[in-house]
Amino acid sequence: MSAEVRVFTEGRVGRIVLDRPRALNSLTHGMIGAVRAALDGWAADDAVDVVVLTGEGERGLCAGADIRAIHDDAKAGGAGSRAFFRDEYELNALIGRYPKPYVAVMDGITMGGGVGLSAHGAVRIVTERSVVAMPETRIGLVPDVGGSRLLARAPGEAGTHLGLTSASMGPGDALFCGFADHFVPSAAVPALLADLAALDLTAGADAAGAADVAAAVARAVAAHARPAPPAALAGQRDWIDACYSADTVEEIVERLLASGVQEAKEAAGQLLGNSPTAVKVTLAALRRARDLTSLEAVLDQEYRISCAALAAPDLVEGIRAQVVDKDRSPRWSPATLADVTAEDVARFLAPREGDELGLA
Repeated sequence: MSAEVRVFTEGRVGRIVLDRPRALNSLTHGMIGAVRAALDGWAADDAVDVVVLTGEGERGLCAGADIRAIHDDAKAGGAGSRAFFRDEYELNALIGRYPKPYVAVMDGITMGGGVGLSAHGAVRIVTERSVVAMPETRIGLVPDVGGSRLLARAPGEAGTHLGLTSASMGPGDALFCGFADHFVPSAAVPALLADLAALDLTAGADAAGAADVAAAVARAVAAHARPAPPAALAGQRDWIDACYSADTVEEIVERLLASGVQEAKEAAGQLLGNSPTAVKVTLAALRRARDLTSLEAVLDQEYRISCAALAAPDLVEGIRAQVVDKDRSPRWSPATLADVTAEDVARFLAPREGDELGLA
């Protein structure tokens, strides 16, 4: 178990608290193992009926993986990061099929790996402080942890916009795009957790018992839920759908710049600042994810892509620019969209021996 994850029970609720607040609860390999061990133990434990995930501190649930560690490992060959991704994605798949209600409180910053630990759960809660994103293209990576499935299933082309630009969602947009289910004010979260711990649950091994537990959890959450703030993306569907439905990233940029909409022009600037390779691979991955029938199949695709990214130059360079040196001036290779070929993109998606997860 990791000292950076607190695991305990309250009533019939199993609590998982990510406890690395000075690092925005960013995930180490040990933290992944600790969460997995807790879930494995509780899955068959008749004394635990519900699991609740929260993050220590007020700044966020989880800012994602510890990308500085990935940077250092990738420079040394990436073996540790491949193992990290494998265990992380297997955990994401487990959360998606967990046999008991899994409640994730996405209070504050919830990005990347934090989305993987929360947005595949049965009950996903955002607050007014929630900032939800898959910002991988900013560091030379592609949306992972099942995020490409969530983005691909968002209304219209909203997910394509979010994935290519690395834009963030507030609580309203997270609900609109299918990353969350309920809005609960942050001040009400402690009372909600107390109510869940106080539930008089009688879980049985049969389907009726499980349904009773799920219904009780739903009632407890509904008692604290409130109308969500407006979804900004809902009012921008016209230009988003028109621009991002193009077949290539180059055409998407052309449409964004020609639309006459200020938000579209800003989106083009964000997209063009990200890794050209990662942006093009992301578009291909999202289009393919629409046709993949399960979270496991998407995670298999993402693992293949992430392993390829470890061997490519942009991931190390993107993390260097954003986190290590913090100069915010990545030197991408290739440097432009035009220089990224279809063959380059295909190499990220192609099956490779040793880089297959095999969940589906």
